[in-house]
Amino acid sequence: MSRRSALGLAAASAAAALVPPTGAEAQQTSYANPVVWQDFADVEVIRVGAEFYMTASTMHYSPGAPVLRSRDLVNWEFIGHSVPSLDFGAKYDLNGARGYVRGIWASTIAHRPAEQRFYWLGQIDFARSYMYTATNPAGPWTRHAELARAYYDAGMLVDTDGTMYVAYGNTQISVAQLSADGRSEVRNQQVFSTPSSIGTLEGARFYKINGNYYIFLTRPANGQYILKSSSPWGPYELRQVLLDMPGPISGGGVPHQGALVSTPTGAWHYMAFVDAYPGGRMPALAPITWTADGWPQVTTAGGAWGATYPFPNLTPAPVPSLIGTDTFTASTLAAKWEWNHNPDHTKWTTGAGLRLQTATVTNDLYSARNTLTHRIQGPSSTATVELDLAEMRDGDRTGLAMLRDASAWIGVKRDAGTLRAVMVDGLTMDAGWNTTGTGTERASADLCTTRIWLRAAADIRPGAGRQAVFSYSTDGVNFLGLGPAFTLNSNWTFFMGYRFAVFNHAASALGGAVTVDRFTVATP
Repeated sequence: MSRRSALGLAAASAAAALVPPTGAEAQQTSYANPVVWQDFADVEVIRVGAEFYMTASTMHYSPGAPVLRSRDLVNWEFIGHSVPSLDFGAKYDLNGARGYVRGIWASTIAHRPAEQRFYWLGQIDFARSYMYTATNPAGPWTRHAELARAYYDAGMLVDTDGTMYVAYGNTQISVAQLSADGRSEVRNQQVFSTPSSIGTLEGARFYKINGNYYIFLTRPANGQYILKSSSPWGPYELRQVLLDMPGPISGGGVPHQGALVSTPTGAWHYMAFVDAYPGGRMPALAPITWTADGWPQVTTAGGAWGATYPFPNLTPAPVPSLIGTDTFTASTLAAKWEWNHNPDHTKWTTGAGLRLQTATVTNDLYSARNTLTHRIQGPSSTATVELDLAEMRDGDRTGLAMLRDASAWIGVKRDAGTLRAVMVDGLTMDAGWNTTGTGTERASADLCTTRIWLRAAADIRPGAGRQAVFSYSTDGVNFLGLGPAFTLNSNWTFFMGYRFAVFNHAASALGGAVTVDRFTVATP
């Protein structure tokens, strides 16, 4: 696609307009890692003309597979999602089952210049793969194909002749060639077997660079390797890109997985992610150089992935912040919002605040539909939600949660016509993501108002013992702490990091509602 076409495509998107750079921003000379201190795992970054697009895993959150855009590889904004709804079975609707830690795993996005069309591909439940397409990366995206093979940790390549290939697999790496219309597979071949001395390789990304084919693979969670061949079908040579390289986040892991991407002037960068629980996995960017015989090398700082680097040779292009305040005046939700599983669309509206009707009768937040989530900004940030409680009914539970496999919340319970502010912890899951604890009320305060402000302040620096504290206000100015500090779970096995989540469910009967008038995420 030409630069003009790419810019026109961006201008036509439904995303918010870019903020013009100030003099200071235009002279930005360096950037800090992580470039996005929010949970975006298994990232892939592509360039179309002068625009960069990034996608990431979202597991059970809906809509899935976010699309972010940048013009400088450092400043990123949400513009949409490639998977509008997780319509892969009842468990993704919290209908008789649950899809926790399923759904959108490492997936891939590509652009086909001949069609001026974007393609997204991902496997679901290790059973089948699905293709979605769009002419505008901001959407709408539509289901294009359902493929019988599960392309685990897929990386898609559109070759110079338009042929579509998929590299995928764990340890045994295969390549599939898709039909010209991308709706079926026409060839499949294993191309590489990982040596036992390395162990596991997965997380494929597929490239054609200077006539060579490359499959970029991760050794979870501390290494990165790359395969090189003159043919997509091999044979492939192997080279180590990094192993146990110190990362840019204090207490965090080794940068790995992710994607290679070039700028319009031919400079290369590697966008990896860093394990940084309890917050999740954070994208980090480093420059790449190439050896004379065609192998990539990470530019390091003192032997480590740099905490800072010179700004890419691109004009800084600031964008609207990934955090801030939402008053829900638009007719649709902003792309930064994702539901816990698919919502019941008959039970929420937006435009005059976000109205959440109770959609589930349950005492288990993990089984309650229409819980809306927002990524937490690191290294620490605070979420404040303003709620109108006038339509609550007896048995209703609403609030602001720190949501993960071990959760806590501050909110309001209505029982026998009385409203109480409460802090609840002890919401837990086991290793199979079954609920093992529905929560213990740790503190409460009677309310004499139907408007409340709830606040959660979260420290998500990597490591054990990080905490969130909860408070509430009846005037939006003076906040009172409620309950003990909540210690966050820093285990990686849930994959997704903690999120702020606003919810409203019924413990007795449907019919109640709350209105979220304002939701703010702010850093200290």
